[in-house]
Amino acid sequence: MLWTIAVVLLILWALGFVAFHVTAWFVHLLLLAALIAIVVQFLNGRRTA
Repeated sequence: MLWTIAVVLLILWALGFVAFHVTAWFVHLLLLAALIAIVVQFLNGRRTA
């Protein structure tokens, strides 16, 4: 479920960035931080399992 939401948001973000030339750098930093957190959670989950 979390992966589905993350993928959908990432696709919508990319489409919005290309289509509307979003320049709100803060939003992009938050999305980048969320993506990094998901990757770290995935890697830590793999290691402990």
